[in-house]
Amino acid sequence: MAKSDPQDIGAIFGGVLQRHRARAGLNQENLAFGAGVDRTFVSRLERGIRQPTITTLIGLADALGISASILVQETEAEYKRIKPRK
Repeated sequence: MAKSDPQDIGAIFGGVLQRHRARAGLNQENLAFGAGVDRTFVSRLERGIRQPTITTLIGLADALGISASILVQETEAEYKRIKPRK
């Protein structure tokens, strides 16, 4: 199995997070408040600059009204879709 690139996964997670945030009708500030993090941290997550801890992941999902597993599953599915197998 090929080693996964954390930068790729971070960027993919950021896109998944941004998509769910938009669907929920939240801006970054509202999501950050609901998740107990700073707005700039949400921005960094969405740009793939940072990656969440499990605690933050669960907080973000809770603020979005979804399961944390959905965020992880969608990130993994997108990663597998774009990453060629070796």
